[in-house]
Amino acid sequence: MARRFTGLTDTGVVRQVNQDDFYIDPAGRFFVVADGMGGHAGGQEASHIATKVIADYLDKHWAAAVESPVLLEQAIVEANEGILEDQAAHPERGDMGTTVVVVLERDGKPWCGHIGDSRFYRWRAEQLEQITEDQTWVARAMKVGDLTPEEARLHPWRHVLSQCLGRRDLQQVEIQSITIEAGDRLLLCSDGLTEEVGDEEICNCLATAESCEQIAQKLVETAKNNGGSDNITVVIVAEDPET
Repeated sequence: MARRFTGLTDTGVVRQVNQDDFYIDPAGRFFVVADGMGGHAGGQEASHIATKVIADYLDKHWAAAVESPVLLEQAIVEANEGILEDQAAHPERGDMGTTVVVVLERDGKPWCGHIGDSRFYRWRAEQLEQITEDQTWVARAMKVGDLTPEEARLHPWRHVLSQCLGRRDLQQVEIQSITIEAGDRLLLCSDGLTEEVGDEEICNCLATAESCEQIAQKLVETAKNNGGSDNITVVIVAEDPET
């Protein structure tokens, strides 16, 4: 397969500061999206620390004799430690935190890890599938049947996270094996996209024959046209069949 990819972040229509961040490995080995919180400076710093620490850790230990899911979890835990260290050094940022979603392919096997409500989607054969499960109060409520998806979408607690980086009580990182096939399109994104753009619209954007850059631009512009109430970040990966 031939892999194409791009990323795009935008402040949105309402916010004055962009607290999102993303990183794309130049070789296409791994992709990271983070959505910070905790005040303008804190959110920006938390998401930046997360993407930088994860990227540096994965790059440094890529050839290490460790299984990929372990490597991925270690990178995310290391990012949590990095944020905690920054909080200790800068008490004014003591409440900062961030979500994160990471996709990597190593030794021919792809994996996904995440904390919070930044998401990973896979588009395949005209169907869109949300691979990650939001770590939020409303996601738990939906899982046990206390809320319908329609109720959850408008619930005032929909942004309340059950986990984020920047907390000493960080629980086990969600790591899962995934599959990637020729023709797939992958999307990593912050909730600034999914808050404004429904799955059907996302699916329609990914289904086009346009470039990754055009798809990313279309997703961001759709989110902004629909309200743009939060920062918007997307990373698009296209797995093209070999020609």
